[in-house]
Amino acid sequence: MGTYLFLNVFLPKKVCEMEKPLILVTNDDGITAPGLRALIRFMAEIGNVVVVAPDSPQSGMGHAITLDNTLYSSKINIDLKDGAVAEYSCSGTPADCVKLALQELLDRKPDICISGINHGSNASINVIYSGTMSAAIEAGIEGIPAIGFSLCDYAWNAHFESTGDAIKRIVREALKNTMPKGVVLNVNIPKMGDEAAKGIKICRQARANWKEKFDKRTNPMGKDYYWLTGEFELLDKGEDTDEWALANGYVSVVPTQFDLTAHHAIQNINNWNLHEL
Repeated sequence: MGTYLFLNVFLPKKVCEMEKPLILVTNDDGITAPGLRALIRFMAEIGNVVVVAPDSPQSGMGHAITLDNTLYSSKINIDLKDGAVAEYSCSGTPADCVKLALQELLDRKPDICISGINHGSNASINVIYSGTMSAAIEAGIEGIPAIGFSLCDYAWNAHFESTGDAIKRIVREALKNTMPKGVVLNVNIPKMGDEAAKGIKICRQARANWKEKFDKRTNPMGKDYYWLTGEFELLDKGEDTDEWALANGYVSVVPTQFDLTAHHAIQNINNWNLHEL
């Protein structure tokens, strides 16, 4: 009697699933934020998604990490239909979320870390304060390709679905190509409604600042308190900046780096009389 070889018909599917990229998704607006939920759905079309995000809003936290308190994390299910393989809430900052994911929660290094979709712009000087971008930068420090996405609309129910084509295009290209070492992409998407952006532009960060002031008030107990307010001041008229791209209907992509050395200033400061004490 002959020998027969039986093959598991499910093997190709399993192999295919194993070959899918592992995508770590995080944000700074909190794990229930609509921008994050939309991002999970987009990323589930590309790979296997694991979410580690703050359990409450952490906007404007920059690269803060928790040093003087304990961190808590819980595995939760917000909406299984969004397509995540697993979701964890974290009591810490966006940077904490990435650190915890890489050191404790994931069983292997993710192929890419995607942060967002932020509710509001992180273009120009805003990148300094952004928890969204700081989460991506934390991944970049660990050698993981990373991108932060922001929609220039602060509304909680902003039209995030309109960002899907641009986000998926950029992520797929980042996975297909080797991102430069030490570089993290800061992507901002203009407020569009139902219409699509005109295209994608690779830009530099615009020079800008916040003209800040404090609104001083007094509480019923007679104690003074302050609200930070301010106006965004664009100092850059260039047409190669993120602010120009966004104002003209384009998605802006700014390559950013976490090496803050002002290399161009080293020679100048070498001429100072600092070499002898």
